[in-house]
Formats: sequence, structure tokens, C-alpha cells
Amino acid sequence: MPDLFDQLTLGALEIPNRVVMAPLTRLRAQADGTPSDLNVEYYAQRASAGLVTTEGTFPAAVGRSYPGQAGIANDAHAAGWKRVAEAVHAEGGRLSMQVMHGGRISHPEINGGQQPVAPSAIAPGTSLHLQDGRKDEIPVPRELSTEELAEVRDGFAAAARRAVDAGVDLIELHSANGYLLHQFLAPASNQRTDQYGGTPAARASFVAEVVKAVAQEVGADRTAIRLSPGNGAQGTAETDPQETEATYRALLQEIGGLGLAYVSLLVADPQDPSVALVRELFDGPLLLNTGWAQITDLEASRAIVDSGAGDAAVVGRSMIANPDLVQRWREGLPVNEPDPSTFYTHDAAGYTDYPLAVSGSAAPEGPAMTRP
Repeated sequence: MPDLFDQLTLGALEIPNRVVMAPLTRLRAQADGTPSDLNVEYYAQRASAGLVTTEGTFPAAVGRSYPGQAGIANDAHAAGWKRVAEAVHAEGGRLSMQVMHGGRISHPEINGGQQPVAPSAIAPGTSLHLQDGRKDEIPVPRELSTEELAEVRDGFAAAARRAVDAGVDLIELHSANGYLLHQFLAPASNQRTDQYGGTPAARASFVAEVVKAVAQEVGADRTAIRLSPGNGAQGTAETDPQETEATYRALLQEIGGLGLAYVSLLVADPQDPSVALVRELFDGPLLLNTGWAQITDLEASRAIVDSGAGDAAVVGRSMIANPDLVQRWREGLPVNEPDPSTFYTHDAAGYTDYPLAVSGSAAPEGPAMTRP
């Protein structure tokens, strides 16, 4: 069996190890969504991961979910990501951009005054933190018309083109955790009566169209997708196991043979039935993220690869706290503990100031080591 530190082919890309940095919302972009100097430093610091995955990046202003979220909706955004890609590549790294349309997980105070859009006019029943720190209920979204969906699909493809032209190596489409593409898959958020709702195959069809459009634009071997079947995040309840399986089966039957770079699957348990479903219907590498409820440590990451459940382990909070995580794990060095109080703030603290290890000895003391 392969080892966690072995090479792996992901479509057009060879990665040097199987420790993949998870897409992590960190809210350090400039006010207009252009990546900042902090973003450049942060991603470059973590370039020794087999693959660095960016935070969810909005392809259109109406799809922005958070203040401080980065975008790939215009040329200024692309120029910012070019700086990130060049910095990651200069450190020997490889970069996958997660393209994330928030759909109904948005607010007019975040997205330029627009009513959020969604498969159906159903609010998620959750709230968002706004620019001034206030917390507000997410409003009822506007249902996208059938004609508008072509524009949304093409917007994903245009965003992917901007990213690849800026030097990003792969595109990961965010179809998980309650954002727009996941909203189409889940019966609780998709109650459409046209060809994009009503049955498992119909709910899966728009997501498949987006995947195919992006694959046609930048190449299937540079296109990937992230899924989280049944996790119910942000009001996307998928409570019927048979219905859920039928929906994801329909999706994977549409995209599984395209030659995509990878599927990234977020599940709590490597024995989850969706793992076997992806293995059955997808002909490429499976990246597995089991850190929904707990931190993915070295033991859990090794188990994913050693068992064959996944071809690589997707790691979030451990990567936040340890820019040099691969070195630490490979050499058996101590690890920094992440500080959740700084996950969603807006400065360098808890973002670019975690200390590096010293090979062959304990990691140096520093502010990040001593945070509660």
C-alpha cells in the first residue's frame, strides 16, 4: 500500500506527498475580495503540503458569503491570486483553488446589496456575521430562473479560466457544506419543479452541468469537486439515506468518467457508505477529509491512506497551526495547537505567525505555542 509521504498523480499534477491542505475560510482578503499580502504569505508558508487548497473563493459578487472572503470574479482578483500562485510555486508547492458560490449563504451587506440567490426561495435558517461584526439572520433568497442557471454555470467556467490563467494548478468546485451546488443536491433546499428538481437525477443535473462546463474550459484533468453527502450543513438536510445515495449516484454517474483530477469527500467516518460509492463510480483519486468533528492528526491521516479508504488525507486545523506540518509528521516533531479564537479574525495573529519547527529538536517557543 502507498505511504502518506508517497507521491500521487492528481490529473495534470504530480504531488510529492499525500497530505493535502483543506480549503479553510480565514477572512484575510482585502475588502473587495482581492487576495492580500497576508494571503500570499500564508499560502506560501504551507507550500510543503502535497497540495495547497485555497479557501472557498467566490466566482460572482452575489455568491460572496463572508466579509474578508477572497474572490475570483474579476481581473483584480485574478491578479491577486497570481501573486499567491507565484509565491506557492517559488516554494515548490502546488495550488488548487476551491471555487465556491455561496448561493443563499449570503447577505446584501456582503454581496453588494443583492438579494441572495438559490435553487428555491427557502432561507437556511442560519445567520451571518456582517462587515461591522453584527450577526444577522440570512434573508430569504431569490429562486434562480431556469434561464439564469446558464449564466451561473458559465460564471463558474469563467472563474476557473481566470484562476488557471493566473497560475493556479487545479480547480476544486465546492459542492459541499451547504453552499450553492450542495443546495441543488439537497431536497431541503431544492424544491424546484423544472428539470433541476423533484428527483435525485434532476437535483444532480445542474451540478453535473457546472462540472462539465469547467472541465471543458480548463481541462478535466485540472477540474475536481468536493462533496459532503448527508452532513446537513447550513440547512441542507439530506435525511433519507436512500434518496441521498440516489442523488450522489446520479451525479457520479454523470461525472465519474470525465477524467477529473480528484473527488474530495468530507465524511466523519472512512467507513461511510459514500466512500464506497465514490470508489465504485469515480475513476480517479479520492481525497478524504474526516476532520468534521475532530482534528485530523497524523494517526488519522495515516489510517486514511494505509487502509486505502482515500488516496490522500485532507487536513485542516493541523495545517492552520503548522505551516511545516509535513516535515513535523515525517520527522516525528512536536506540533503546534491551533487557536480557534483567531480562525476568523483579520490580521496576522493566528494566521502567519505560527512558529516553524527545528529539524531534529523540539519546536521553538513562540506566541502560537503558548496561546490557550
